[in-house]
Amino acid sequence: MNSTNPPLSQASQVDPTVSASPALGRFAAAWGLLGFSALLGEAFYKVMPYVIDLFQMPLSPLHWVALISWVAFMAYSEGYRGFQKHYSPRFAARLRWLRDHANVKQALLAPLFCMCFFGTTRKRKIVAYCLTSGIVLLVIAIKFLPQPWRGIIDVGVIVGLGWGLLSVYVYTWQSLVLNRETSDPEVA
Repeated sequence: MNSTNPPLSQASQVDPTVSASPALGRFAAAWGLLGFSALLGEAFYKVMPYVIDLFQMPLSPLHWVALISWVAFMAYSEGYRGFQKHYSPRFAARLRWLRDHANVKQALLAPLFCMCFFGTTRKRKIVAYCLTSGIVLLVIAIKFLPQPWRGIIDVGVIVGLGWGLLSVYVYTWQSLVLNRETSDPEVA
């Protein structure tokens, strides 16, 4: 027996936590980030006409106070507290986990995996589905607001999502390029 080859029983064992191939893992991480970026990019694209329209109309002092207050609130609550402190570090950790461990299903559905719609703890899935449902309901309700109020809301949305996307990119850089752990990926 050749001593350089492991025994057949050892060679046939596959570690289920390791990606089938490094290429699959790289594809999964890239697709996860690109798909998420496209989703937020679409949101920017859809609300931008209302923001442009807002700044082409005269605003009263009340509108300016509402705009400044709303933008500050969205920057803090959605951008800083929501994305930067919680969502983005976990998203980047799940991208890193995909890079190192992805299977075909996870690779094909990488944006959804990174957003915690599957392959995570029960609590995290519930949070993801409830948050998404709430956002959809808010989007539907906001469609009925007249200008300038809809534009004011949308400026805050752009600030919050912009901050969020930027923080996802920063944490992704830290996780994938600098090899720093950003958070627990909460993979189940």
